[in-house]
Amino acid sequence: MLLFKKPFHEGLASGAITLTFRRWNKPHVRVGGRYRCHPIGVLEVDDVRRVAVEAITGADAKKAGFSSRDALLGYLAELGDLDEGTEVWRVALRHGGDGDRVELALEDDLTDEDVESIRAKLARMDAATPWTAETLAIIEERPRVAASRLAEALGRDTLAFKVDVRRLKKLGLTQSFEVGYEIAPRGKAYLERVRAAGGDRLVRGSRTARGKAVLPRSSGGTRERPARGIAKKSR
Repeated sequence: MLLFKKPFHEGLASGAITLTFRRWNKPHVRVGGRYRCHPIGVLEVDDVRRVAVEAITGADAKKAGFSSRDALLGYLAELGDLDEGTEVWRVALRHGGDGDRVELALEDDLTDEDVESIRAKLARMDAATPWTAETLAIIEERPRVAASRLAEALGRDTLAFKVDVRRLKKLGLTQSFEVGYEIAPRGKAYLERVRAAGGDRLVRGSRTARGKAVLPRSSGGTRERPARGIAKKSR
């Protein structure tokens, strides 16, 4: 977990804050690591290095969420004596999603039982009208694209689309960001396993102007079905 005081939360979530300086004895994070930051979600670490205070610039201070270099140094000095030669840890980071069910989403070492459990749950979700495959496909193909645009591309109502994505997120298959979604590590592992087994049921079909999805048949032809979230017109 990476701790930040409340005044930094907005900048971290928006991407305005991309640095933090810490007075650790040893690094508490690693490059490529993902860490909870309550309540804004997950932070991804891109770089960790030890630097002398004299190397910190005004631009660095702004990226760390401070108005000036002096403000940053004053903050660091609250934890003990500080001079230009003092070494601190410089951590480059970015917001990595809302962190909903993040532990599950990061579990990508799937057993055969895990794969079958996910497959069964997706099948139940598809019982009335299949939608999980095309939703995973468009998120995979268009990461961090606004939900409204993804829903429009599928000919769906935005609210209904978001509700369905939340269902996938509860399985640890997707993660939400300030804008759009990504396939979570668990979701990627599941898709890789399904594809490796020759059972790729991900749909990469497109919506017609009439709001119907064109999906591949196993025979090589196509079929159409009404889009989820689109009401049928009364005759």
